[in-house]
Amino acid sequence: MNIAPPLLLLYLCVIPYIAKSQQKPNYSQTIAGVHVNYHEDSAGNYILPDPLLLKNGRRVTTASQWTKQRRPEILSLFENLQFGKLPEQKTATSYKVTEANGTAFGGRAIRKQVTIYLSKDTSGPKARLLYYLPASTNRPSPLLLGLSFVTNAMAVDDAAIAFDSAWEKGQQVLQTSSNFKKVPITSFIDAGIGYATVYYGDIEPDFKGGLTHGVRKQFLKDGQQNFAADEWGAISAWSWGLSRVMDYLQTDQGIDQKRIALNGASRLGKTVLWTGARDTRFALIIASISGEGGAALSRRNYGETIQMITDTGRYYYQFAPNYHSFSKRVNDLPMDSHMLIALIAPRPLLLQTGNEDYFSDPKGEFLAAQAAEPVYQLLQKEDLNRTHMPLAGDTTMLHILGYYMHQGGHTILPEDYKVFIRFMQKHLMEN
Repeated sequence: MNIAPPLLLLYLCVIPYIAKSQQKPNYSQTIAGVHVNYHEDSAGNYILPDPLLLKNGRRVTTASQWTKQRRPEILSLFENLQFGKLPEQKTATSYKVTEANGTAFGGRAIRKQVTIYLSKDTSGPKARLLYYLPASTNRPSPLLLGLSFVTNAMAVDDAAIAFDSAWEKGQQVLQTSSNFKKVPITSFIDAGIGYATVYYGDIEPDFKGGLTHGVRKQFLKDGQQNFAADEWGAISAWSWGLSRVMDYLQTDQGIDQKRIALNGASRLGKTVLWTGARDTRFALIIASISGEGGAALSRRNYGETIQMITDTGRYYYQFAPNYHSFSKRVNDLPMDSHMLIALIAPRPLLLQTGNEDYFSDPKGEFLAAQAAEPVYQLLQKEDLNRTHMPLAGDTTMLHILGYYMHQGGHTILPEDYKVFIRFMQKHLMEN
């Protein structure tokens, strides 16, 4: 190969950099026996299902058609083929307020703690809800509910919160330490926003045998060991629990019922997307690093895939068994993540990703949001208004359909919460 001398030094510098970036160091190269692709030129070609094309072949041209016809069709697809149908029967829930008007953060916040019993049997699964409201207002406050990987004492920096048990390696243990970063509660309070947190393991444990310990168990019939192929997995169980938390939050007159938002990360990012799709009481959704099975396109062969995530040795239990049946035939799915995103419309949705979170495919989330734009446009809501991927740290896409990518990997960083607050202020507080 002949290279002109002035270009030789540049060539020698650039090629090693490209090779290094394509290797994606510190990321698994094989998952569940499947090679993980991190190369854009191997992401493959695909055709996405049209979110505005009815099953009968007719095109949706009005907001009414979307709401009454197409949206229910898409919701049914995700319910039956990916996350699983939730039970139609009601279950008796009750509440015990353990702290009604505590003083927190030097008087800046009112602290409240509630135990939500998720079945008639109060010895069964129960969610421990902790939330803070601004003390400086007499008006109902908007609130962000965070579904957390850790118990309340680990989620916030408040010495008044008692330690609770968490699930670790299939056992319940007292959780007294955590590597997860604390939520900056005072930043929300100072912005006039309340913050609530609930531990996802209280609703359903996050492991293969968790079914026997979580909320789904009470819906099994006598002698039944598992649910049908189109019935709920753990993500739908967590989503069901969030709806029960919402039931309670709507009883507190200190909370603005029309301005309750929802956030979760990773598998909990998938959960909040699904929750926002099926429970429209949530006014705004912030889905962080949700990846495969969340906002990232499944038809795009980059990072994690359906085959990896639904492997029986990994996260099969989080989804309806039907989802696993598409692990090697993803193009046969009648939907993809852009249609899950579209189910949030016309409400505000922020997709938060990380530019180094290759396994979760931040570009796949951006492309999915682009593919959902026709629905937002039909409903006369502002879409991404961007034709190319943003740089890390770019906050110019905090639209009704929003996208934000931090510099870093698979996490929520402290600075991300500042963006969440801006997004909520813009879409829940300025109107």
